[in-house]
Amino acid sequence: MKALITGASSGIGRDMARVLSDMGYDLILVARRKDKLEKLKKQLSTDVKIICLDVSSTYNCTKLYNKVKDEDIDILINNAGFGKFGEFNDIKLDDELDMIDVNIKAVHILTKLFLNDFVARNKGYILNVASSAAFQPGPLMATYYSTKAYVLHLTEAIYEELRKNNSNVGISVLCPGPVNTEFNKVAKVRFSLKSLESNDVAEYAIKKMFKKKLIITPGFSIKCATKMYRFLPRKLMTKITYKIQKKKR
Repeated sequence: MKALITGASSGIGRDMARVLSDMGYDLILVARRKDKLEKLKKQLSTDVKIICLDVSSTYNCTKLYNKVKDEDIDILINNAGFGKFGEFNDIKLDDELDMIDVNIKAVHILTKLFLNDFVARNKGYILNVASSAAFQPGPLMATYYSTKAYVLHLTEAIYEELRKNNSNVGISVLCPGPVNTEFNKVAKVRFSLKSLESNDVAEYAIKKMFKKKLIITPGFSIKCATKMYRFLPRKLMTKITYKIQKKKR
């Protein structure tokens, strides 16, 4: 049994590695920071291969797949991602394009490549990490919210295609609210809502992934919020989100 996790050097990705290792899974951990990957490797009880790679590059994503495609991987977790806070016209374009490359392109490419193998074998799990941000527009984090909406909708569409084809392959999308990770520091935000612990989110996500649940939303308050969003007028929902976002400064 083997799992590949991107963005594995910290936060939810790191804790998912711990959960899966405790379950007996060998791991391929992908991130840019070699020192953090090596530190994590020493803490795990199963066989671990580390790959230092920036998945914002299309070339690197293809290179990663070609490097591991013969290793009979059972689980792909697309966890790498980041956000930036600020008004749309103030954030640097290069930062936004990097965000699109990591949050969308890398997820799209790796899902496509590994899904083909999983479908051919008629087994495997894919877990794409999105956010509760995926359910609504996000003024003051417009690009980030939009990238996570893409991940949510892509996963939902693939799920239905697999279901219609009676496939045994599972695909899920994780949509957590605030979580105690390095994301907050990179995005330069602080949350007014109480954040969940990363290890709790990781355990919950892995459990639900194996049950082939489509949308995985940890935490009662976030579950309620995402359901409520469906019934609000879009303009009102955007105004509410703006007020919530403004408190993150």
